Amino acid sequence: MERDPLIYIKGMSPEEYSYLLQIMDGMDERQKQGFVMFYSARRKDPQEILLFTLLGFLGFAGIQRFITGQILMGILYILTVGLCFIGTIVDVINHKSITFEYNRKSANESAELVKMMPAS
Repeated sequence: MERDPLIYIKGMSPEEYSYLLQIMDGMDERQKQGFVMFYSARRKDPQEILLFTLLGFLGFAGIQRFITGQILMGILYILTVGLCFIGTIVDVINHKSITFEYNRKSANESAELVKMMPAS
């Protein structure tokens, strides 16, 4: 019986799990292990993003945007104090979707890396 390599990734939502299963469809065991290795190194936890977003209320607005690769939005948050805190409040509410968007992009990039691996 085949063991699910995704069990080693902690804090995964059901949506993320089903998305990763779709990406891993058609991969052999070696590719699946490589994918999980690459993806787990890049993946962000929604709680981590929430904590960085909450720092915006202490004057450090936009850190969550830098972490998720949205550099220009992070700069805008810094210059406008989190869009006058309104953007920070919206990000607190939407932290899971911001994280899932980032993780989906990371999963696609990880899958491309695995496909470039030479066959054994």
